[in-house]
Amino acid sequence: MTVPVLKRAGDLLARYDVLISDVWGVVHDGLWALEPACEALMAFRARGGAVALLSNAPSPSEQVAGLLDAKRVPREAWDRLVTSGDVTRSLVAESHHKQVYHIGWESDRSVFAGLGVELVDEVAADIVVATELFDYRTETPEQYRPQLERFARRGLPFICGNPDLVVHVGEDLLPCAGSLAAIYEELGGKVAWAGKPHRPAYDLALAAAAEARGGRPVEADKVLVIGDAVRTDLAGARLMGFDSLFIAGGIHRDETMRGGEVDPAGLARVLEGLPVQPIAAMAALA
Repeated sequence: MTVPVLKRAGDLLARYDVLISDVWGVVHDGLWALEPACEALMAFRARGGAVALLSNAPSPSEQVAGLLDAKRVPREAWDRLVTSGDVTRSLVAESHHKQVYHIGWESDRSVFAGLGVELVDEVAADIVVATELFDYRTETPEQYRPQLERFARRGLPFICGNPDLVVHVGEDLLPCAGSLAAIYEELGGKVAWAGKPHRPAYDLALAAAAEARGGRPVEADKVLVIGDAVRTDLAGARLMGFDSLFIAGGIHRDETMRGGEVDPAGLARVLEGLPVQPIAAMAALA
């Protein structure tokens, strides 16, 4: 099936009651808001639709909301925000482990606030939580393999607070915590994935959207997932039985874009073999 490529999404969006939209690569580029996308979401809300932003950011949603403000994403563009940080908090609490070895930025440690855990060195740890690499601009995931091998030999559970493998920051493509979790699974370790494409993140997003709609239930055929990552956004939509809109100018842009336009051949290669195709693709949401 050939996936149609749209210039404008207004008619498509009008068919749905709820949008579950990715953030990084759709709503902003890592530096600043993408204004046409924000305008599209505001127009959808003005017609009575609900927008739930679903991000694999490893920080709690309250913190990420502040970052969106700083990137000039209007609050009028969304109703609710759910992050991997929110899911991570739930998984840490449910694990009952108290000695945490944290891989990630110091600013991500807000995810542990109020959970009664202690951040310890690797020898004392009984669980590993990865939210980022310590420095994703200078490090590679493979540099962590020896340490991950030590954790795997001890059988420590591993919570991945950001299932993305890579992310664009402006023009740079940088590794995320998901790349560490993939190595850990390769080593035989057990990983709990706190975010897309896994069901707990979508269940939280749906509950948030229903709340924004005054408690009215949300039918699956009235939900559209918007995202730029085949592995997370499109896979999550397929898992949940939702339609999806693929943003080709995001994380896969080196494969799908030519001269600022969607390249049909590149798009077909990226989407080849998917059991369920997105209902449409765009260079960027507008």
